[in-house]
Formats: sequence, structure tokens, C-alpha cells
Amino acid sequence: MSIKFGTDGWRAVMAREFTFDNVAVVAQAIANYVKSRNGWERGVVIGYDARLLSDLFADLIADVLTANGIPALVTDRDTPTPVTVYTIRAKGLAGAVMLTASHNPPQYNGIKFIPETCHPALPETTDAIEEQIAYCLQNPTSVKRDGKPSLKQTVDPRPDYFAHLHQLLDTRALAGLKVVYDPLYATGRGYVDGFLREVGAQVETIKGERNPAFGGSLPDPNPQNLQLLGERVRATGAHLGLSTDGDADRFGVVDADGEMITANQVIVLTLWYLLHKLKPGEGHVVRTVATTHQIDALARSYGSITVHETPVGFKWVGSTMARTGALVGGEESGGLSVIGHIPEKDGILADLLMAEMVAKEGVTLKQALAQLAQQTGEYRTQRIDLHVDEARKGELMRRFREEPPASLNGLHVVSTNSIDGVKLLLEDDAWVLVRPSGTEPLIRCYIEAHDEEVLNGLKAAMQKLVG
Repeated sequence: MSIKFGTDGWRAVMAREFTFDNVAVVAQAIANYVKSRNGWERGVVIGYDARLLSDLFADLIADVLTANGIPALVTDRDTPTPVTVYTIRAKGLAGAVMLTASHNPPQYNGIKFIPETCHPALPETTDAIEEQIAYCLQNPTSVKRDGKPSLKQTVDPRPDYFAHLHQLLDTRALAGLKVVYDPLYATGRGYVDGFLREVGAQVETIKGERNPAFGGSLPDPNPQNLQLLGERVRATGAHLGLSTDGDADRFGVVDADGEMITANQVIVLTLWYLLHKLKPGEGHVVRTVATTHQIDALARSYGSITVHETPVGFKWVGSTMARTGALVGGEESGGLSVIGHIPEKDGILADLLMAEMVAKEGVTLKQALAQLAQQTGEYRTQRIDLHVDEARKGELMRRFREEPPASLNGLHVVSTNSIDGVKLLLEDDAWVLVRPSGTEPLIRCYIEAHDEEVLNGLKAAMQKLVG
């Protein structure tokens, strides 16, 4: 068999491919990579999410790392990815190994490596680890599993992480809030709600017990999964509802009326709020090619904020944030980080920033969005997935790259870019991004316009164009 190791590491079905023997192979490959770098003696933190057997897999990884002479710090309970990654900075470590399959179904698990930069691993890192995996599969006797207890320790990462949140957030403002939190039976438990309770907020937690089956659903904060959260927000008169995904690196936010706010809206609101709060003379913001251009409009309204566009994936957002010192970095799939924090997406911090904004500004989320729209204009964004046979997918993408349409729904195509997929930039600040799915017979179309009528027209045009 072969094991592919990308930015999100390796994910597979437990007991089929994700076995203890294969996990040991991946752990040895990571150990080989870590030992090829300076500073490996500082050690590696190992975190794991709420999935079945994750704690046992974590112990195995610790055995492999310590057998190779690398100190291993294992978290004392299932721990969010951003908290595990923050521990790299807090403890001055060489990196982190995280066991998580994020919002995938319960039968999956995964392993990823985060380097000392604290942003998702870039291709040069994941390619090097994948080469080591291939070597270990061909040379199974190279895998060391006789761990050294003297090099292993258990660590509670929450105090360091909470102390950091106290520096980033206005805790006095948070104390006056009433919040409902839904960790979706996953590893955010005790973090969003725990921090809010610690600072004096009134919090109701639903789905707050660890359940490796996630209640028969996916640990994904999408509108369907957050229906109960919306109901509880309305029933209790809470200021807002908050949620996180399986490893708490992505967020879900519900307004006081029980309706969900999109990830694009949360990212723009975060930038808007931090511009009010920090009042920077100049600065940077990072977004992916698929993320709303309302960010650009807000940046233009301030005149001194530079927008950086990256390919899809938080590895590109995080590395650009680290390079530029950006105020905010975000992606439309629910990833967000801010200045002063690690350049890794963090659903816990994103939730708490929305709570702080509601408390400080004295508005609901929709009222804040209305104020924002007065500054930038309205933006409507949607993704549609169009079924395309694999045989046609490559040809369609070639046509979009080499022979893009001159107009769509009567809007002239002003320019194109191919940072990731093909993006058609239209008149009136509208745009369409076309990206092929790497795993399904689909082409994903991201569409944005200033009003619903234009958005629907562009959707119809793309459906006709793709066929």
C-alpha cells in the first residue's frame, strides 16, 4: 500500500488502513524528518481529538518518537488542533503531531505534522515526510517502537492557551454575555465554554459530552447540524450561539435570532472589528482566492490595508500571515486567525472574537453586518457543485484557462487569474472561481455579486456553460 501525506496529513478508515502498524510507520517518518532538522532535541507535542482510540494512537506515536530520542509531550485529554499548535510556541518545541480527521465521519482518523512555524506544513515538509513514509514501508525494520519513558511526559496545554487568550481578548466585555455553545460532541468541550465561564459569562453547553460517534452525524458546524443551537439561542434569549468542528480549528456562529452567519461574514466582521479596536495606521489582510471580496472593499475604505490573495488552503494563508504580520487571515471554509496569535486557523478564538464584538459594539451580528454594508456595499456569495465526468473535467478547465468567456450574464470579464483554478473577475466587482474537485467528478464554482439577482444570473450562466 501507499500512504499519501499532505497538508492535512494522512486520513483513512480505522481498522482498514488506519491501523497501529501504519500509524507507527507514519510516526517513524515524522521522526526521521524531525531529526533531519535543527532543534529536534526540544521535542514534539502530540495532541488528539475525540475519536475512538485516538489516545492509544497518541501513546504509540510517543513511543516511536521517544525510541528515536525525541522528547514527546502528550496532551492529558483530547485537545483542539489550535491548542496543540499553540503549545509549540508556549513550550518552544520543534513541532506538533495532531491525530484528527477534522469533520470527517467517525470511522476516520488522521495524522498531521505542524512545524515550529505554527502554520500548516508547506509542500516541502509534507513531501519530505511522504518520502520517509515510502522508505519505512519498504524497510519495516527501521520502525522503532520501544519507547523511552524518560523522554515522555503528559502536559495540560489549557493554562498556557487560556493565558494567551486573556492577552488577546477583552475579558471584561465578555463577562456580560449570555451564550449557547455546541462542541458537537467533539474536542472543543471545555475550551470555548470553559473560557467564557472563567471570565464570568453565562453559558449553556449542548452536546457537551465526548461521543466518538458524534451523535450519528459529522462534527461539522453547518446549518443542518446547528439547528438545535439556533433553537436554544432563541429559547434562552442568548446574545449568540457558538460552535466548533471536530478538532475546533473551524467555527460556527449563530446570531441572536437563531440564524447562522456564514464564514465569509465572520471573517469580514473580524477585520471590521479589529480595525475599530486596534486602529492601525496600515496593515495587511490575507484571504484565499475563494473568499469574499468584501474584505477588499473594506480594506479600500481604510486606504492603508493591503490585501494578499492566496491559493485555497490555510497553509498559504498562515505562511503569508507569518511573513506580513497580517491583522486577519481567513478562508471561506471556516478558517481564521488574527495578529498576535499563531498563524493557524482557530475556531475557538474566532468564536470568542465574535462574542467580544457583540459585547463591545452592543449590536447583534446582523446589525453589525448592516453597518458594515453601509461602508462596503452588499455582497452575496455562494458555492455550487456541478457534476462533470472525469473525462470532461480536464478539458473544461483547459478551456477556462485558455479560452475564457468574454462575458457572463451580460457582465464583461475584466481579467482572469489562475492562482488556484480559474477566477473570472467581472464588472461591478463580481467574480466566479472554477476549481476541479480532486476526489469527486465535480467542478466547484464560487460566485460573488452585489445582489441576489446578479448572483442567480451568474449561477445560471455557469450551469449552462459547464453543461
